[in-house]
Amino acid sequence: MHYLRKYLSKYGLLFTLSLALVALEGVCDLLLPTLMSHMIDRGVLTGELNVVAQYGVWMLAITAAGALSALGRNVVSSRVSQRFGADLRGDLFRRVQYLSLRDADRFDRASLVTRLTNDVTQVQNFANGMMRIFAKAPLLCVGGLFMAVRLNPQLSLVLVVVVPIVILLIVLNMRVGFPLFLKVQAALDRLNGAMREYLSGVRSVKAFNRFGYEADKFEAINGEYQARSTTTLRAMSGFGPAIALVVNLGVVAIVWLGGIRVDEGGMQVGNIIAFVNYMTQILFSLMTISWVFNMFIRARASSGRISEVLALPEGESASKPEDREPRETVGAAATRLRTPSASEASAAAASVSFENVGFSYEGTDGERALRGVTLECKPGETLAIVGSTGAGKSTLVNLVSRLYDQTEGIVRIGGVDHRLLDVSDLREKVAIVPQRTVLFTGTIADNLRWGDESATQSELEAAAKSASAHDFIMALPDGYEAILGQGGVNLSGGQKQRLSIARALIRRPQILILDDCTSALDAVTESKVKAALRANGSKPTCLLSAQRISSFIDADRIAVLDDGELVGLGTHEELLHGCGVYRDICRSQFGEEAIPHASGI
Repeated sequence: MHYLRKYLSKYGLLFTLSLALVALEGVCDLLLPTLMSHMIDRGVLTGELNVVAQYGVWMLAITAAGALSALGRNVVSSRVSQRFGADLRGDLFRRVQYLSLRDADRFDRASLVTRLTNDVTQVQNFANGMMRIFAKAPLLCVGGLFMAVRLNPQLSLVLVVVVPIVILLIVLNMRVGFPLFLKVQAALDRLNGAMREYLSGVRSVKAFNRFGYEADKFEAINGEYQARSTTTLRAMSGFGPAIALVVNLGVVAIVWLGGIRVDEGGMQVGNIIAFVNYMTQILFSLMTISWVFNMFIRARASSGRISEVLALPEGESASKPEDREPRETVGAAATRLRTPSASEASAAAASVSFENVGFSYEGTDGERALRGVTLECKPGETLAIVGSTGAGKSTLVNLVSRLYDQTEGIVRIGGVDHRLLDVSDLREKVAIVPQRTVLFTGTIADNLRWGDESATQSELEAAAKSASAHDFIMALPDGYEAILGQGGVNLSGGQKQRLSIARALIRRPQILILDDCTSALDAVTESKVKAALRANGSKPTCLLSAQRISSFIDADRIAVLDDGELVGLGTHEELLHGCGVYRDICRSQFGEEAIPHASGI
């Protein structure tokens, strides 16, 4: 829980003020039984009404002071806890944003949502309680014990038996509850995950009429969460009544022994009443402490889950020693490699090279998705990366912008190890059109400006025309101001892909990555998009990953991957005659008769 130090330093003064107000409130509560005892013994029993009035005024004044203290600590604690919760949630969200995908893959997405919401709320509630009732309970317990002993040392021996038993019950409560609450939070993760999975795939559920299956699956997961919660609450529910029973037995013992002392003349009635009040305060405080520990167990479990995320390095490069070297911009790297002429675009294309690159995903027991890949894409060149499903195409292009970092070898941008480049600058110069199109709720113009927030309307239209998206945008009732539903649900797959391409072009990148981004386009539309891209004024270095041969047949060079290894590199004609894997891909799409010299290969 080291991450909490930041918030302690930020809110420490207000936290201390709240504790001081709680302490003042507790002192006021502890004084009242003693004053009431004196009022009874010195005023009520003797019939001196002026003494009763005098002690009554004192009790009213102390009660008013306690009420003002309670009001103050409520205001301060609420303010601090809400700010603390907002700061913690914001910091956790920012850390999730800056996690490398390798680190992010350690967590289920639903688990991250639970940590951002439920877990932060648990910690926030505990912090709020610490500044209110949680801090008051130990004060009342210790203060009540002190005042009881001061009032009658002999009678307070009952506490020597009661208090250790209660402490033992609280310790058992903690030891039993902590692992159970961890299991409850894990079950809540699975519940959120099931709901998230259903909502993301609701169209498939409807299309395949799998409502019954999904309902049964959710019922099973919901039943598991219910069972774990019930087991936990059942295990914890016995401790509160047990503590109450022990303390109430102590109260009975005190009343019984006190009555004997009063009959013998060794104790006054007011003392017994005060002693019972202190025992009641001790009962309340011990019950509260038990509840505090229940809350602490939940908060500790949630805090540990939050700490797992915050403990990861911030940013993809934070954990790499070589990344602490002075960084260089992508533009500087490209300039060192070659000096562009005045006629070239303002954003000079940068070369991309892979040198003996290997990569393994987290949790695959070292099984490598890429092995010893070495190839280069020259500035302004279009390099197609092809292969069967699972060959490693998307993995390879994801390394360029450091969505993942390779586990072996070097990736160079403009001749410079890309781990020495500033990550933000690198990604400003790289545009990716992902395999799975992601659009956000808002207008079409808002989505396109993800590529460049300052893009003008004319620039939006130029990029949309290059991506063959302008016509269908203008056919919409509101044109570029048309509202997209979540994920672009009101657009077709091909329309979403063309918007994604336009969004990338607006960035005017040095490196353009097209990761199977025309799979939803028909052949005619795809050819229009390719023609528009070729006619585009800028000539970025382009890495193209695709399944259809028509998408990459005219690339400058084609790299063929098979099971994570580079097995061919050249033009379409060269690979037809020299790469069996590429030939098999062509045969599967065009047929044997469309491949020349089949018998000689």
